[in-house]
Amino acid sequence: MATSKTTWIIRTLLFIGTLISLFFVPWPILKAWIAPLPNTVQEQVNKAKNYGFDGIIVYVDQKGQPEKYYTSGYKNRAEKTPADAHALFKIASVGKLYNALAIAKLVRSDKLSLDKTLADYLPELKGRIAYADQITLRMLVQHRSGIPNYTSTHNYWVHPKDNNDDKLALVLDKPANFKPDQDYEYSNTNYLLLGRIMNRVLGYPHFQYIKSEILQPLHLNHTYGSINEVDMNTVMSGYYVGYESDLKNDHVGSMLATAKDVGKFIRALNDGTAFKDKKEQNIYSSIYKYEHTGLIPGYQTIAKYYKDLDMVVIQFTNTVNFDGYNWTLSEIMYNRIVKILEKQN
Repeated sequence: MATSKTTWIIRTLLFIGTLISLFFVPWPILKAWIAPLPNTVQEQVNKAKNYGFDGIIVYVDQKGQPEKYYTSGYKNRAEKTPADAHALFKIASVGKLYNALAIAKLVRSDKLSLDKTLADYLPELKGRIAYADQITLRMLVQHRSGIPNYTSTHNYWVHPKDNNDDKLALVLDKPANFKPDQDYEYSNTNYLLLGRIMNRVLGYPHFQYIKSEILQPLHLNHTYGSINEVDMNTVMSGYYVGYESDLKNDHVGSMLATAKDVGKFIRALNDGTAFKDKKEQNIYSSIYKYEHTGLIPGYQTIAKYYKDLDMVVIQFTNTVNFDGYNWTLSEIMYNRIVKILEKQN
């Protein structure tokens, strides 16, 4: 009898807890989550406006099938230009995959060592960045350096810096968030420093190396280092909720690419064709991952490969609000698209 009563109490408490948690879930998230799953990807993509996105591009590449594109909403909201599946998009942190691959290639060719330290490559930072003589390249790539993230400094996105010296200055002489390799914390500063190290070792801008060693061999002809390299008419506009201006002209240091180019890169990374040989692939596998997301004001990217379906799915959404659930809605959109594709297979 006591056991039965205890079970009833536990179930009641769990039910009450569920009701309370649902009360605190923002309604747009709950509505998107519980809505019936459409039969087609295009039907789901057409709901982008209901999720608060001005425009969306989805690219699907499944082995043995024609590549597919899905769009809805606007490329440019003010001009009512429909979303263009082949528009350039700021891919934000997805660019870290290209940089991590460049590091792996340079390690493979003995131009870099994962075990050398930040102070070995950039001695001028010893004393300006805590533990610079203990932070290895491997720690930088894996976000285990403890160096503060410059984009997390106070009001960074209100007035973002347009050059790397100013970005780095925001964290110089600051205490470490933790001792090297004692924890994990995502930090854009790590990749800013990796870029600077590559520049010094190569003797020229590291994106030039990415272009010659990664983009050109994979025929990624619609991937660029910054907005300075492109015709801005080909770039999808980006928006921040409550801010009317188009963010596409903001120079925030992001790479740009079409959904197809990102998809081709993700496939090459996962099927091994992005690597010179098995040794290079093993180096990469030991330091970084094979998928990524990206988020900056106006631009959200999700780029993943699904081994069981041999399928790449890329999603671009061009409206951002750092309110805590805008990104969640983009993930819900993406996950529902993947579920539809899984059902179709």
